[in-house]
Amino acid sequence: MSPNAPLASHSTPATSAGRLRAAIASLNPLTPVRKRFENWWMARRPLSDTLTLTQRNVYILPTGSGWMLALTLLVLLVASINYQLNLGYLLTFLLAGSAVVGMHICHATLRGITLHLKAPEPRFMGTSATLEVQVSSERKTPRYGIGLAVHGTVGEPHHWAWTDVPAQGRASVQVAFAPARRGLHRIPTLTAETRFPLGTFRVWTYWRPAAQVLVYPAPEMPAPPLPAGEPRGAGTGSAPSQGIGEFDGVRAYRRGDPLKLVVWKKAAKSLGTGTDDLVSRDSQQAQRHELWLDPVLASLPDPEARISRLTAWVLQADRLGLDYGLRLPGVEVAPDNGPAHRRRCLEALALC
Repeated sequence: MSPNAPLASHSTPATSAGRLRAAIASLNPLTPVRKRFENWWMARRPLSDTLTLTQRNVYILPTGSGWMLALTLLVLLVASINYQLNLGYLLTFLLAGSAVVGMHICHATLRGITLHLKAPEPRFMGTSATLEVQVSSERKTPRYGIGLAVHGTVGEPHHWAWTDVPAQGRASVQVAFAPARRGLHRIPTLTAETRFPLGTFRVWTYWRPAAQVLVYPAPEMPAPPLPAGEPRGAGTGSAPSQGIGEFDGVRAYRRGDPLKLVVWKKAAKSLGTGTDDLVSRDSQQAQRHELWLDPVLASLPDPEARISRLTAWVLQADRLGLDYGLRLPGVEVAPDNGPAHRRRCLEALALC
């Protein structure tokens, strides 16, 4: 997985409006009571990565448009009774019948579908973690207007991802959320909703997945040069290599050198300047020294800043194809290379 640079935070009108609604909701005296009840109710729901919606876990209430329609029907009914308008009765009961049929269709749109969460991939802090949810249906008719979102706190807006599910088929929906810190996080509560076909009723459900997502530390940008290597064993070799950004010594390319020893990053810079000089890593110097990444070498006072610098070093050493080890309090990862070794080091940094 390629590293993702942390996203810069920009204030948009949508986020400003969401913050305003959250501030207004915090002033409501019933908000703490509602939040405590919601937390108690959510804790009673089982954890599962697959959820089938039935009448027991699907809820329905009129929307604002639905309440307005009910008030309009009441006014029409009173006017029809007062003035003895037969056409008024016809219009009133026709609209009321349409609303009742729409209520049943709306509830049936969400009832009977199956939600399945795919295991999320690890992400870097500062980037959105994407959750892929498969929505499947066994009904012989399609389902329209189904939305999924992360269930936020009181007053926070939902960022919906909408889809239609084909008849006896499935659809894939991607929902994103931004973890606040590194480490292992449980997937937040998700909500599914539909207002199809008239928008007068809202049918929704809550879902607590059991999966967890691992959030790697955000790498320091720009990445600093790699530290100097340590002598191997009894200290063979004259002196530690100087941190030059690639750790290994380099020399001019010789005919017959393996391609894996060519420093392609320097080759790209040479081509960019109009020259075609190639350089190779000095394998003899690499045999005398080994690269260890340690928080002490970061030379930063903030512990999180040291973790961020170590993350940048791990990504840089992996990109250069070097053998490197990682030392953390209580954890030591022996020098190695490759995607599996990079994953082990990033997991150790995320959980330390």
